[in-house]
Amino acid sequence: MRRLRELLRLKYEAGLSHRAIAQACAMGLGTVTTYLQRATAAGVAWPLPEDLDDAALEARLFARPAVPQARDRVVPDWPRLHQELKKPGVTLSLLWVEYRAGTATASFASGIAGGPVR
Repeated sequence: MRRLRELLRLKYEAGLSHRAIAQACAMGLGTVTTYLQRATAAGVAWPLPEDLDDAALEARLFARPAVPQARDRVVPDWPRLHQELKKPGVTLSLLWVEYRAGTATASFASGIAGGPVR
């Protein structure tokens, strides 16, 4: 279990630096920084509300972002993309540039659109 409550207490009540908190909680400096950034973004203030238990605190800090629905995403035609990549001099980066430019000549974009591969 994450030691979020202790981490927040050490930061806001004791006024320790991130490095000192990392040593006290036996976790990495980057982890401490990330957790405190998440707390700030979630609007968690010290002292914590009485009714906020550890599970609810963790849920507020680590809530999953909304994932777009599958129908909103365009899925490439992977077999066609694979065939394009077999051609000499063709890279995924090149196909992506063509796709973004809208000049897809027998490339990633035609594979996405379901058109014929030239």
